[in-house]
This record gives sequence, C-alpha cells and structure tokens, in this order.
Amino acid sequence: MKDNTNTEEKVLLEDLDLPSDLKDLSIKQCTSLCGDIRKLLISTVSKNGGHLASNLGVVELTMAIHRNFNSPDDKIIWDVGHQSYTHKILTGRAGRFSTLRQKDGISGFPKPSESEHDTFISGHSSTSVSVACGIAEAMKIQGKDNYAVAVIGDGAMTGGMFYEAMNNGGKEKKRNLIVILNDNNMSISKSVGALARYLTNLRNTEKYLRTKRTVERGLGKIPLVGDGVSKGIKYVKDSVKYKLLEQSTMFEDMGFIYLGPVNGHNLEELEEVLHVAKSYHSPVFIHVKTQKGKGYVPAENNPGEYHGISKFDIETGNPEVSACDSYSITFGKELVEMAEKDERLCAITAAMKYGTGLQFFHNRFPERFYDVGIAEQHAVTFAGGLASMGQIPVFAVYSTFLQRSYDQLIHDIAIGGLHVVLGIDRAGIVGEDGETHQGMFDVPMLTSIPGTVIYSPASYNELRLCMHKAIYEDKGLVAVRYPRGGEQADFDTSQSSTEYLLERVEKTDTLIVTYGRVYNEVCKAQKLLSADGIECDMLRMTKIFPVCPEIIGEMKSYSRVVFFEESFGEGSISEKIGDMLAESGYEGSYSRVTADGFIKQACVDDCLASIGLTADRMAEFIRREYGKA
Repeated sequence: MKDNTNTEEKVLLEDLDLPSDLKDLSIKQCTSLCGDIRKLLISTVSKNGGHLASNLGVVELTMAIHRNFNSPDDKIIWDVGHQSYTHKILTGRAGRFSTLRQKDGISGFPKPSESEHDTFISGHSSTSVSVACGIAEAMKIQGKDNYAVAVIGDGAMTGGMFYEAMNNGGKEKKRNLIVILNDNNMSISKSVGALARYLTNLRNTEKYLRTKRTVERGLGKIPLVGDGVSKGIKYVKDSVKYKLLEQSTMFEDMGFIYLGPVNGHNLEELEEVLHVAKSYHSPVFIHVKTQKGKGYVPAENNPGEYHGISKFDIETGNPEVSACDSYSITFGKELVEMAEKDERLCAITAAMKYGTGLQFFHNRFPERFYDVGIAEQHAVTFAGGLASMGQIPVFAVYSTFLQRSYDQLIHDIAIGGLHVVLGIDRAGIVGEDGETHQGMFDVPMLTSIPGTVIYSPASYNELRLCMHKAIYEDKGLVAVRYPRGGEQADFDTSQSSTEYLLERVEKTDTLIVTYGRVYNEVCKAQKLLSADGIECDMLRMTKIFPVCPEIIGEMKSYSRVVFFEESFGEGSISEKIGDMLAESGYEGSYSRVTADGFIKQACVDDCLASIGLTADRMAEFIRREYGKA
C-alpha cells in the first residue's frame, strides 16, 4: 500500500494488508475505517446473529491496539472473546467476515487454528490475565522482548480467577504484561456489587488524570535532573495523587502501574496511553472507558438486548424471531408461580438474568433474587449457604458455564447433602457459538457426582412437572436441564412424565431410547422407518439419572436397542445403560449415537446432523442396523 500518512485520502479495508498497514495511516483515516468497520459489524450480525453491542464498543480500542503492537509477535488475548470481531477484521479476515458463526466459516470467538493472530481460544470469562501471565513469562524465559496484552471487560472482573492472576502477575516486575480493562459499565447483565461501585469511583477521577498528564508533559521538557530531585518530584506526584484519589487503586496494590481512565473512543488518547504503557516494561493496568453498542442507536439504548442477538432488521432493530416463547422463559415464569406460594424459594444467576429467564423473578421478588456476577463457583457455594439455612436456592446457569463450578458442586453441595436445584439452560447443542459454548458435558459431569438427580424434559409441560419434583420431592443436588430456544413437539405433550414413557407402536424387536428435545427427532425418524417397513417402539426418559431400574427390564424384552443422546459419549447416560444391560446379562444388540469430541460452529440442525441426531440421520443409522441402508 502506498504511504497515506500525510494525506487525507480515504482507504478501504479491502485495499489494506492488515494489520501491518494500519501503522501507516493517519488518525483521520483510522477514524474513517472505524466507521466502515461498524457498518460491517452491523450488516453481518444482522444476517448471521452474534454479539453486537460488545463489538461495537471496542472498535477504536482494537484499532489502537493493532497500531501500537505487532501481532502475532505481540500476543493479544481477548477475555471471553465475543468482542473480538474487529480484531478478526483487522487481521486479514475482512473478506471472509460474512461467514461469521456459519458452518465452515469464521468462529465468533478467538481460535488459534483459524489465525495466527488469535493467540488463545476463549469463550468463558476471566481467563485472559492468567493466559497473558503465562505467555509473558514464557517470553521472558525465551529472551523475547514482545508484549502480552490481555483485554478484559468489567463484567469478567467479577470472576475470582481474574484476581488470582492479577495477584500473580504483579509480582514479577520485569514482565512485558499489559492488562486493558474495557469498562463499559455493563456486563451481560448490569454489573453488580462492590466491584461495580469501585470502578464507578475510578471513573470519577479524571481530574487526577488530566493533572497527571499536564505535569508529565511539563517534566518532559526539563533537562535531566539529579536523583534527589527526581525522587522529590515522584513524592510530590504521589502525594497529589493520593489526595485526589484518597486511596491507591487495588491494581497498584497488586503490583501494576495504573493508567486511566481513558476515553476508549478517542484514538489519540488510546495511542498515547498504550505508548506510555509499553515504555514501562513492567506490569501495567490500563483503564479504558467505552460505550457498549457505540454507533448503532438501538444497541446503545439497549446494550443487554444486543449482547447476543439473532438475525435482526437493521433499520428497526427488531429481531426476526421474538423470544417470547422458550424453555428459559417457561422456566422463569414457573419459578415465579412457585415462589408466590413458598417464601423459601430463592433464585440465583451469574450475570445472565435475561438469558436464563430470571428477569420475571427479579421483578416480582427482588429481595430473593441474587445476581452474583460472572462468578459461577461463588454462585454454587452461595446457594449451599442458603440451603444450609433452610432456603431452597435455584441456580439458573448455562450448561457450558456450569462446568466452572465442578469442585463446588462436589465439595460444597453434594458431600453435605444440601438441597440445591440447578436450572441448566442451553443444555446440548447451542449452534453458532461453537465449541466453547456447546452444552455437551453437563451430563457426564453431573453423573460423576454421587447422589445427583438429573431431569431432561422434552416439552414445556414436562419442564414444569420436573421443576416441582426437583424442588419439593427430591433431596440433595438436583438438575433440570433444557435446551436453547423453544418447544418443537410433533408429539402429544399432554403425555408427560417425570420418570419415563414407553410408546409401543406394534410388535417389533427394536426399541429406540432417548431423552430431551431429541425425542422429537426420534418421533419423526420412527415415521420414516415405518414407511420403509421397519417398526420401532420408543422409550423417552425424563429422569435420566439415576437410571430407573425398570427401564433396564423394559429394554431387555427387545433384541435390538438403539440409544440416541445429545451429549458427549464418555460418561453419558447411554454409556451407563450399556454397562447396566451388560451386567444384567442382556444378549441382544445395543448401540448408541452420541457426540464424539468438540462440535464446531454451525446452526443447531447442522450440528445435530453432524453427530447423527436428526430424524434423517437416525433413520439412516437404523436402516444400516437392519441391513437396509
């Protein structure tokens, strides 16, 4: 690309060799590019769905990072990673950006296998500083002078892992470690608690920042002075600082140099602070203030609604599909109905009030609703504390995030036999968010914990029944798991059970077993097979663990049993039932279809098809079993 440094010529993304050409552009050209990037973000997410508000808020910040660091030699680590869209655009993927979150397309999260500029895979929060500490230390060992840059949001700072990493990161003064706080005053749900109040106080210290910058610029013009004078100046500066702030920042107490707050939409300010941060060659914490949804009015006005959104109309901002009917909302409304009659019921979320349908509980019973922030480990143990005092806590959480609290589930809940109910949302395939978000491990994880009870309803009606059973009849740790989205039932949903249902069609030697939403696909597969002259009975499990002994007896009456399961295979229900059949002396044919490995991003139907869990794939599998494929 030709030199545009001293011109005002407009440049286009497609004409640039990114990210290297960014350093040759003027601030005005970069500002124009930021506008183009926002248009591309809005256009693409409106067609593909995805995380919009968070990405619109970090356009200038991402631009400044890539202008001041040399990726991939300098390592940029995005916490959570859902705000890395601009990073992908600026690292040579603008031409493929239309494939975002699509099958065989660009992932919605950083993915090293996709680009050398994606330093580390991420999808869960609060991990970036730990990763950056490790990378910075490795660089030091290897004699490299490059930087490790962690970008973390204020919501992710509620996760305890962040503080563990900061405590470790600030101890080593020679690390080229830079932590950038993207402070938009809003996580997925509004930031809550003492940390939010602390950051609010820091945001109000800009008078200190302006004074500091003026003094530093003035000192820069004074000829070299002796050590004694330098120490005196530093003492005076620190005294002024503590007078204005009335306290040091906790980040400085952890061993980091604190810079900020800085306007995250002003490229000149951002570049200045990044340049200063690099010069220290020590751990630095930069506090950047941004606006979530910046540049798109609907997202600015409702950043929570546009955090993760389906396809939408750009002009109106309206989504193509209204989220007025879903398992999450059914769960949330039923919990309110139950809480009306029982003051012991409490609801807990980890910054996912709207995503889990708990907004209704929050509105009706705010004194019994707890948003603990992005802190799933704390949420589980907090629930244990409530349970120990006779309350009935219900923790609603996405399957993929529940993984983070495995130790607490064992140590703080199960061993003591405390009655805690988990509402496991997004269980099974979630689709376009890919490997880091597919809910495929909650079943293997929970079945490894003694005393746990798990329900997996196949309809809204069954969900309600399971909630009542879990809350009022079961003891100990109980989970009710349900998928993302709405009910898709081509069967009679009035035929519901909290145990299991066996549907006999006619005399057959083949039984299909499943649970949850996959049952609907089994019903369709049965019809396809029947048209081919292959008849199958169907057994739908609702209480999937512990396995009802009667189920094994039912299965033994068939010469062929096929289990279709929307879960990772190792540790799954189908694996346990296979063991139980073998131990009971079953001599028939038993086969199972489950996930094997991590499942990449694609729409839900494509993901299910990839592991053989659509009606067509199920029918194909059973035809092969009969030798009729």
